[in-house]
Amino acid sequence: MAIPARFHDGLTAAVRDVALDYEKRGASGTLIIRDPVTAMELARWPAGNLYTVNAPRHVLRLAATGQPTGARVIVEGREDIARIRATLPVLAHKAQQETRRQVRIALTATLALASVIAAYLFGVPLLATRIASVVPPAWEQSLGNTVAQQMEAGLAQSGGFEICDPNPQSLANQALQRFGIEAMRGSGSPFTLDIKIVRSDIPNAFALPGGRVYFFSALLDRATSPDEFAGVLAHEIGHVVYRHGLEQLISTAGTGALIGFILGDMTGLSVAAGLGSTLIDARFSRLAEREADAYAASLAHRLDFNPAGLADLIARVSEDDQFAQALALFNTHPLTTDRKAALEILAAQRPSGLEPPFSPAEWAAIRSMCGDPPLLPKIKTP
Repeated sequence: MAIPARFHDGLTAAVRDVALDYEKRGASGTLIIRDPVTAMELARWPAGNLYTVNAPRHVLRLAATGQPTGARVIVEGREDIARIRATLPVLAHKAQQETRRQVRIALTATLALASVIAAYLFGVPLLATRIASVVPPAWEQSLGNTVAQQMEAGLAQSGGFEICDPNPQSLANQALQRFGIEAMRGSGSPFTLDIKIVRSDIPNAFALPGGRVYFFSALLDRATSPDEFAGVLAHEIGHVVYRHGLEQLISTAGTGALIGFILGDMTGLSVAAGLGSTLIDARFSRLAEREADAYAASLAHRLDFNPAGLADLIARVSEDDQFAQALALFNTHPLTTDRKAALEILAAQRPSGLEPPFSPAEWAAIRSMCGDPPLLPKIKTP
């Protein structure tokens, strides 16, 4: 008995009621589509060309290769659908093939995504480290100058960029220059430090490629001792010595190029867009942070300051409100428990009899570079 169905021929918008018959010849067969009244044959679809199309529950939509794109046979009702499937086992076979194809596509996409993630986490940073080691220092310094100009221009537009105490001969700047020279001594770094104290409400500090170090006044105001200030400053100088800023830029550019390739954006816009903010909000790797910590501790073996003061200042900043935390040193230089413990161990290994990094007069001058510093909390005596 013929099975009732509806037929779209794919050439017109008309939908016809039809009756389906199946003609079997040898191992294959043919689905015959007829007019239900006249029994006139409207189309013949070889069974091997049939496949199912997505449809609501209790609806079976059939299409066939070699037919117009919109050609469809639609069967409704559980019993009629069951008869079609029993008559045409090829549909189940093709459904299994399609399921396997979809699984293969999903697995391929998953592996491709895993490869991208692996390249981002391991390949790009490793490549960045190797590239940074062969970049000429003059090129890195020129890059740092360009980023600094863009950053300073951006800060000027958003609220003003002001260097606290621009006089290089002032007591504070002379003390900072002397600290920088001592910090770079014996490092083998080709760069000359340029340390700037900048007026800003954001408690942060960061280093740019080529030797520029920026220390924001809000972070300086939170420093309660020369140890905390010297610890953070020495840490940032460590980033300069190890060229972490350049590595970060190369890594960001490499990741941007990789994503641009995947998304079809090879204009370079996706790479360039992130370079300026990358260094201001530089989430260095744990290895880079440990290296900068160790460099600060090595300097504390020549100057009498406690490198664990870095941990104290970061911990204090982390107690601020959520908005401040989002832009603060705690966020850009995350302090882990093991980092703090390592700093305390390194601090305990310092020799005695060292010269302090700043005299009381120099520290007072540094604290006042951006105006009168806030009053320090009183320390209760037992």
